Amino acid sequence: RVPSPSPAPVDPPPPPPSPPVIPEDEEFLSRTLEELNQESPLNPVFFGYDSSELNRSARSTLQANAEILGLNETWVVTIEGHCDERGTAEYNLALGERRALAAREFLIELGLPSDRLRTVSYGKEFPFDPGHRDDAWSRNRRAHFVITSQ
Repeated sequence: RVPSPSPAPVDPPPPPPSPPVIPEDEEFLSRTLEELNQESPLNPVFFGYDSSELNRSARSTLQANAEILGLNETWVVTIEGHCDERGTAEYNLALGERRALAAREFLIELGLPSDRLRTVSYGKEFPFDPGHRDDAWSRNRRAHFVITSQ
């Protein structure tokens, strides 16, 4: 008896095509300003009590923000300076301005054009955390980044 020939091996079907990889800078092109700011790729910078000095963590965050801004060269950003609830309204507006300006100056030192970086101070008017404790206050002492033009 003659053995039957083995069936020819069947190649597995090819894998489904991978979704296109969109470079990070192009990923943001299709989003509105509202969408960009809701899930902002720019992180806030936090400050110590009664300070506008950039610590190591703040500088690291600003470097990461500068890289994102470098990839998205048409974005204009407003840096908002914020404070905790302690202190007078006038004092906190001035401190918030110093915080926003400190963040702006560092980004300019990193090579970003100054005409893409605006500043405003809100003092203690728009807290991240409405609590009245140290942990809430530490979250409210910040420079917050808002993409205002793309």
